[in-house]
Amino acid sequence: NKNSDFCAPLTSFDWNEVDPNLIGTSSIDTTCTIWGLETGQAIGRTNPVSGHVRTQLIAHDKEVYDIAFSRGGGGRDMFASVGADGSVRMFDLRHLEHSTIIYEDPQHHSLLRLAWNKQDPNYLATFAIDSMEIIILDVRIPCTPVARLNNHRSGVNGIAWAPHSACHICTAGDDRQALIWDIQQMPRAIEDPILAYTAEGEINQVQWSTTQPDWIAICFNNFLEILRV
Repeated sequence: NKNSDFCAPLTSFDWNEVDPNLIGTSSIDTTCTIWGLETGQAIGRTNPVSGHVRTQLIAHDKEVYDIAFSRGGGGRDMFASVGADGSVRMFDLRHLEHSTIIYEDPQHHSLLRLAWNKQDPNYLATFAIDSMEIIILDVRIPCTPVARLNNHRSGVNGIAWAPHSACHICTAGDDRQALIWDIQQMPRAIEDPILAYTAEGEINQVQWSTTQPDWIAICFNNFLEILRV
């Protein structure tokens, strides 16, 4: 809010891999903000990092919970967001006057996280809050999931695509499971994961190492575990 001295709470951010000068943030005030990082210019009273707002837009009708840059279109200008209005929306920095709604949850449940496929930018994954189902979307076929992953027994908390494969994704949740799926048979139904690991607590987040793709990190309780695939 440019008319306020205070920034609304942020929910997520993503760093642009092609242009490291750009980061995107999402907020509960329904906006996404793209920041241009610089040196030598303070932008706030307490910020130790300099920078300026490149652009800010009202992205959703309700709170925005996640934002992620896509590697599509050159990897710099495309990003998507999800939020409490139950939609996945895609934006282009070159044409911010409009957005594309890729998917809307039929029951308008809040969508909590999204992740772009690292090898094929046509695909992304998302899930709703407290949902046991992960939805795979193809931006070329808006509004219709191309796959649904349904093996978790409690709410999903995190998703991470393999950095070296377009066909593999890891999901983790409150059922203490980290599951790796092979989705190459899409659009045929994907019944079971190919690998499973059970942690000692509810898994809150998962990351797949880009530089060492044989390793996956999960966190639960007050632990961080490194798993070899």
